[in-house]
Amino acid sequence: MIHARNFASGNVAGARLVALSDPDEVGLQAACAETGVSASYADWRQLLTLASVQAVVVATPTAFHHEIVVAAAETGKHILCEKPMAMTADECDAMIAAADSAKVKLQIGFMRRFDQSFLAAKQRIDAGEIGAVVQVKSLTHGPTTPKAWMYDLQKSNGPLAEVNSHDIDTLRWFTGSEFTEVYAIGGNFRSPQAVDDFPDFYDNVTLTARFRSGMQGVIFGAQGVQYGYDARTEILGEHGLITVGNLAANKVVTHTAGGMTTPVVQSWMHLFAGAYREEDGDFIGAIREDRAPRATGQDGKAAVEVVIAGNRSIAEHKPIDLTRSHES
Repeated sequence: MIHARNFASGNVAGARLVALSDPDEVGLQAACAETGVSASYADWRQLLTLASVQAVVVATPTAFHHEIVVAAAETGKHILCEKPMAMTADECDAMIAAADSAKVKLQIGFMRRFDQSFLAAKQRIDAGEIGAVVQVKSLTHGPTTPKAWMYDLQKSNGPLAEVNSHDIDTLRWFTGSEFTEVYAIGGNFRSPQAVDDFPDFYDNVTLTARFRSGMQGVIFGAQGVQYGYDARTEILGEHGLITVGNLAANKVVTHTAGGMTTPVVQSWMHLFAGAYREEDGDFIGAIREDRAPRATGQDGKAAVEVVIAGNRSIAEHKPIDLTRSHES
């Protein structure tokens, strides 16, 4: 609905919302009422037959991305696919190949690449303000309990995919290098309802990484933390540090006999609202200007490969060499 609202509002130049699809009839009708769109379909395949539809946004659970994206490309639709891109690297390859064959754009929803704070950090890194990057640490803590389908790693790839895909992409973006080795540990600390049926589910994860360039990376992820939505990054250079993100919703601090308090960011939807608008606008810009998206299918595939390696590391209690993982 974030994307739908952006396109329905007229804030995305050169595009308008013409159709919606969702198998949940109640949700679909509510979305139509809010956006003023009359064309709605329970089956996404019907939406792809519309000549009026030139581009689609795919925001389904991950397991459905591959089928929908390939079909959309084959019908000549440009595609903005939410992260995680897919369940496997092979699915990513098929999605990229379908888009290339049809000569349509395929953009992956790494909206932090469009956030003003993250962009400013990247510009300062590139300008050499802290010298060569040595280490990047990134964390995402989500306040809410995972949706039931997320407990099954065969359907979701777990929190490394659902929560930390953004952190993985941030590390690649800020280091300008590729992951070569990861070691991850995970545990279920807040989701007792998942223990019996999904003993491999984790709602807390720490991943350390080595990069081709020799740089180091660390990712922290958590779901169900309750205290708020927390997304922060530190970039350590040869002679300086850049920090991005702040848990405080604003700079107001209340002082009482009970202590000091400040509002906390409650949702990623609020924190990155501007980034989503920029992301949607850049997607349309890439189509109209016939240029590559800022976050490509290759970027999406790289994140998926790290997720798979991280999950394997958690299961096998050992570091995973990504340069050999396809052979193992």
